[in-house]
Amino acid sequence: MAVQTADELTKKKCKPCEGGVEPFDLGEARAQLEKLPGWRLTHDNHRIRKDWVAKDFMAALRFFEECAIVAEKDGHHPDLHIEGYRNVSVELWTHAIGGLSENDFILAAKIDRLPIDLK
Repeated sequence: MAVQTADELTKKKCKPCEGGVEPFDLGEARAQLEKLPGWRLTHDNHRIRKDWVAKDFMAALRFFEECAIVAEKDGHHPDLHIEGYRNVSVELWTHAIGGLSENDFILAAKIDRLPIDLK
């Protein structure tokens, strides 16, 4: 798959995935992450994650609400983590294939466009 800019990714919609699709290999994932600043590989390169520090607990929850709206529209749902009342993280992978698909990068690009009241 060709590397896409964040703008190109945000114009796409996640496609339903029930398996049968090869996950991105490490080279493809790394190349695509170069277009998504702040996102990094985790879990033996099978997931991507980004961290933020929100202004306060309520700002963190508002950000998660925005994430949930975008995720629900695309039918692709991230893991949302909050620690220490304002440290937020979003983790993405395609469960059906146990690795990364284009959907993960599409949603990451869309999440990057969401407002978050930072520290």
